[in-house]
Amino acid sequence: MNDQPSSAPGARRPRSTRPVSTRSVFGAPCWVSLTSRDLAATQDFYGAVLGWRWRRDSLGDHFRTALVGDVPVAGVAAVAAMWQMTVAWTPYFAVPSADDAASRTRERGGTVAVGPISLPPGRAALLADRDGATFGVWEGALIGNWEAWRQAAPAFIRLHTRDAFDSAIFYGEILDWATDVPGCCEVHYEGGEVVLRSRGDIVARIESGALEAAPDPTIRPHWQVHFAVEDVTDCARAAEKHGGSVLRESADEAILRDPDGAQFTVTSHRVR
Repeated sequence: MNDQPSSAPGARRPRSTRPVSTRSVFGAPCWVSLTSRDLAATQDFYGAVLGWRWRRDSLGDHFRTALVGDVPVAGVAAVAAMWQMTVAWTPYFAVPSADDAASRTRERGGTVAVGPISLPPGRAALLADRDGATFGVWEGALIGNWEAWRQAAPAFIRLHTRDAFDSAIFYGEILDWATDVPGCCEVHYEGGEVVLRSRGDIVARIESGALEAAPDPTIRPHWQVHFAVEDVTDCARAAEKHGGSVLRESADEAILRDPDGAQFTVTSHRVR
């Protein structure tokens, strides 16, 4: 694997926005990125399904930034084949120090896959938890306006894992959740899931089945990105029309797979 994470959150920032530091929003999701094999096909697919526009990224020709209106919402890196990486969506969490987060991950049995490396105006690392679920951390100025990103980008992210409480402890120790540090994320148990809140809003969920159930060894732990959309059915039909597939569908939510095989979920704005 190359020592370059996929389209990191601070790689390019519009001049008109005031930078927000990860020291003020640390522990919360702050970006999502996708590795792909075919950049043109990826842009066509997500443009059709989610209505995204695109701009070139300062990291090079293999990278693009997705826009909703004028708000940057996600990064795409067409490096999966070149770097022998898995095609997947990856969430990034804001941290005051990428180096500290990487060290804590190693100390607690996780893996440091990439970095930390410097990507002005910050530092990034690609990590995996003890069960193999991949996530990233970002230190430094966030791209654009963080509150605007939260409104225009994912509704939330969800970790599917074997033991939600064990995972919550792992991530809490890495990302300083539920600590006495001002601005940290709050952790609650709500509706059968561990729920992460930032400034009152739900930004992540961790689920592993019923509270009394034993950990499920058949689950392949992974973070699933949920994008809020106006019409789930329209997104599902657009995915099928443009080379993707629908894995599961209801009126309010659909799990989709893009032409490269990356899974993501579209969720109705009504159930954010």
